[in-house]
Amino acid sequence: MHLSLEQALKKYTPWNEQEERDRAVMLNALSASPDPFTRENPVMHFTASSWILSPDGRQVLMAYHNIYQSWAWTGGHADGERDLLAVALREAKEETGVHAKPFSEDIFSLETLTVEGHEKKGQYVSSHLHLNVTYLLLADPSEPIRPKADENAAVHWFLLEEIEKNCAEPWMAQRIYRKLNEKAGIILNG
Repeated sequence: MHLSLEQALKKYTPWNEQEERDRAVMLNALSASPDPFTRENPVMHFTASSWILSPDGRQVLMAYHNIYQSWAWTGGHADGERDLLAVALREAKEETGVHAKPFSEDIFSLETLTVEGHEKKGQYVSSHLHLNVTYLLLADPSEPIRPKADENAAVHWFLLEEIEKNCAEPWMAQRIYRKLNEKAGIILNG
């Protein structure tokens, strides 16, 4: 049986204080925020990301993000979709070309991410929050990859230990990607 996002968030065991607090923000948004699944909510809305690993757990697939000018995970806006695993899978395919498979349908990680104001498609987007749900996906590194030109300039497989030095966003590298690598190591290696 597929859980609703609220059920999945309540079932999820946070990894650390950051996830515990961010889960509370997400549960509050589900009950109190107008339309948190679309960008029509200019303050906060749900997004889904993927931590795409090779089956041996030694490599992660990253995209060079055009807005952030940094190597980053794949992901995107829910845009009305309430099945965030479906969003994560769609975005992984669109942004990299790979056919990733979920390691599990369970939530892998939670993050409330700040997004600074920026230009997108000639329009200004005000600063806001992404209520981000991350899923662990697996993909074959020998499968062809390709960027999605309007979102990223390149796609590349990195060894896990290379992520922090290649990410130009220190907070993401040290607080989020490091956490994802630690969690993946425990899950995949027992």
